[in-house]
Amino acid sequence: MNRNLAHNWMWSEACEMLARAERLHREFFSPVLSTATRPPAWEPPVDVLETESAVLVHAALPGVSADRVEIAVEGDDLVFTGTRTLPAELQTAVIHRLELPQGRFERRVRLPPGTYSKIHCSAVEGCFLITIEKIGG
Repeated sequence: MNRNLAHNWMWSEACEMLARAERLHREFFSPVLSTATRPPAWEPPVDVLETESAVLVHAALPGVSADRVEIAVEGDDLVFTGTRTLPAELQTAVIHRLELPQGRFERRVRLPPGTYSKIHCSAVEGCFLITIEKIGG
């Protein structure tokens, strides 16, 4: 009988931990109500590559149009910000699972040492390719 009680207790604790993790996940990716008072809701993942003539930053931003992203070099960092929102046709849909984050995003990426001139941005298959040209590269 004691063994059964311990087994049930362990399952109860495991289920409670999973429920807490799910709540934290939902809170972390909850939509941002006001960009003026709240920090960015999420950071998109990036790959940073360097060639002889440029630094390439590949950012995963599915469903984000180029006009919703601001890109700048601040000191030694590339900074890009924007907003990812649900498409209008999905605003009234019943959501069963929402894993792609929504709301305001911001990402700071430390650039390799160097001097940079131009920034180019293009959208490729749901990702942004940000090219920062090197001076003298």
